Amino acid sequence: MSLFGAYSLCEVGKDAAGVAGNIFAFGLFLSPIPTFRRIIRNESTEMFSGLPYIYSLMNCFICLWYGTPLISPDNLLVTTVNTIGAAFQLVYIILFLIYAENARKVRMLGLLLAVLSIFVIILVGSLQIHDSAMRQMFVGFLSSASLISMFASPLFIIKLVIRTKSVEFMPFYLSLSTFLMSISFFLYGFLSDDAFIYAPNGIGTVLGMMQLILYFYYKRSSIENCREPLIVSYE
Repeated sequence: MSLFGAYSLCEVGKDAAGVAGNIFAFGLFLSPIPTFRRIIRNESTEMFSGLPYIYSLMNCFICLWYGTPLISPDNLLVTTVNTIGAAFQLVYIILFLIYAENARKVRMLGLLLAVLSIFVIILVGSLQIHDSAMRQMFVGFLSSASLISMFASPLFIIKLVIRTKSVEFMPFYLSLSTFLMSISFFLYGFLSDDAFIYAPNGIGTVLGMMQLILYFYYKRSSIENCREPLIVSYE
């Protein structure tokens, strides 16, 4: 195979992985819908927290900025997935604000303004760096740190699953979507030789795989326990 042919194949593989990552990300973006159906039905946010949506919005903003041509070249699919993600998070935050109590509403508005202010500072600050390589490194480190902390957030759920030996609090499709999206963008970053993409998504792939292994292990244990007789006689 010629060098040009290998390069073309690499580009096709990169684009395919990026498109797949965008598709699988919808599983993550749509996962809060049952929660908000309940909030709308009950007209109350009850004990639900709005922090995950605030944090996800911050993550999407930073990664979106990293994917733009001003920061890194040829990362359009990183921009698209995070633009869509940011739009979903904004909708969830608005719904949360509509149905939250006044005290929580004020707190959420304050956090939202803080996120927007931090993003503006990052945006303006990075544009002050005239060297393109340094600018990419600056935003790249921020996006990697944000992604790693996002992927690490389910660790407390993994601990809970191990302690309770139950997968009740670890939705299967959410874990599957995380794994598929992570491995897709790991391949995307690897094929484009971008460590700021493949390194955090590699960690996300490992953590997603751990969640799936635990899910199937404890799901099988739960099924086996259900098959045990309800009444045991002792002679």
